[in-house]
Amino acid sequence: MRIDGEATKERILVAAGSEFAEFGLAGARVDRIAAAANASKERLYAYFGDKRALFVAVLNHHMDEVMASIPVDSGDLPGFVGTIFDFAHAHPEHFRMMDWARLGGDFDLVPAVPASVIERDSAAIVEAQARGLVDPEWDAHELFTLLFTIATSSMRLEGVSQIADDADEAVARRRASAVRAATKLIAP
Repeated sequence: MRIDGEATKERILVAAGSEFAEFGLAGARVDRIAAAANASKERLYAYFGDKRALFVAVLNHHMDEVMASIPVDSGDLPGFVGTIFDFAHAHPEHFRMMDWARLGGDFDLVPAVPASVIERDSAAIVEAQARGLVDPEWDAHELFTLLFTIATSSMRLEGVSQIADDADEAVARRRASAVRAATKLIAP
């Protein structure tokens, strides 16, 4: 694939991410994705095969970005929750696409967290437990899942609890609540 082909492929992934986040797999239209990417439908099909494969490619691309952008610090798990919160609010399309996949009942679309990432994150929690920073009764993988869920839970309430006049203040308040919840959850 030539360099300009890589740029076209990236534009398609970005355009598809926006389209899928707004309409889901069923409602997304390949012609809108191709137009937004300034690419032909034929090029899109050549790179990705079909709409479902494109959806999976975008989800995998998002998973890679999430995993690379959110390092775990065994000395600051509540800070890790704050980082996840910040990332989720900066990239809501990543999480909307996951919701669309789950809503459609097609769990095969949802990418698995790579084993290396699970091991890395579990090791950070085990290390924090060994240092006396985290309740040792928690299973590391289950605790990681809970922390991630706490960090992203307020996204489910966007528009419900957010007041237009103080949107930044409301987001900061929800972030602080997530970090505080994580602090209490992990307390030894």
